Amino acid sequence: MIRLSEGHRSAVRFLQMRETPRSQGTASVARSTLPRLRPGCALAHTTGASGSGNPHRSDGRPPQTPRGARFTGQHGRPGTTPPVPGRPPFLLAYACTLAASLTLFALLTWQVAAHGALLRLDARLDRVLLGRALPAQLAELLADLGNLAVALPVLLIAAGYAGRRARAAGLPRWWVPPLAAAVAMGLVPALVGPLQAALARPAPPGVLAGATGFYPSGHAATAAVAYGAAALLLLPYVAAPYVRRLLLTVALVLILATGPGLVVRGYHWPLDVLGSWALSAALLTLWHGAVHGIPRRPATKDVPQTS
Repeated sequence: MIRLSEGHRSAVRFLQMRETPRSQGTASVARSTLPRLRPGCALAHTTGASGSGNPHRSDGRPPQTPRGARFTGQHGRPGTTPPVPGRPPFLLAYACTLAASLTLFALLTWQVAAHGALLRLDARLDRVLLGRALPAQLAELLADLGNLAVALPVLLIAAGYAGRRARAAGLPRWWVPPLAAAVAMGLVPALVGPLQAALARPAPPGVLAGATGFYPSGHAATAAVAYGAAALLLLPYVAAPYVRRLLLTVALVLILATGPGLVVRGYHWPLDVLGSWALSAALLTLWHGAVHGIPRRPATKDVPQTS
């Protein structure tokens, strides 16, 4: 008999253990006794990657807080849970439009009150346009667009239609847009009348020569606020894009056409019309901001689902 040394006997026992299949119970015990990860062990961000610190996470599920699946705030900007609210849309546009309108109106009013250099340019432009730019009948028709008897019914019809549609749709505070439009229209004579009396600007050469109180133009402001507010009231209830563009274009044409009619017929100076447009732009901006307001944060927030 061949006698094996102690080292050879250890090698034979090792080979026998490798060739002998283990039972399922032994395998389960071996798996249950695998070493656990220590709390201070650093993990990589990529799930299942080699060297991530968790080699047994091979099910493909994302980790608890992966960077790529982080809940984002508004407009896709990275954020945290709960999301950080974004900037209120159109707030900058409101502020810039209102500031520009009021600044232009203040500048023109100061020039009229101080008899500044703009009045000389205004007189030259008036001499070019007076009785020449348009036929007399067409100019009279365009000037009549600023009459209260013409512009006010247009605004009332638009306000009534918008209010009925909003009430039928069950919208809360459906009466706010029509009421705000009526307030904006009422502010026109409340602001224009005292300014005309205080500045007492004389009339241009023409049919009203010798009269005073022509800055700003009440007809131009009436047309701008009435037709502009009517278009903005109807705009939310028009779905087709080309109809929306047509509605805004018609309103803008009516507003801009009133000015040349007033100047050509000798009812106002060009600066009177420009000042009224600046004042009307400020009123319409305030109306739009009061009706639509600044969007608020939603009361409930969506929580990302975790698997």
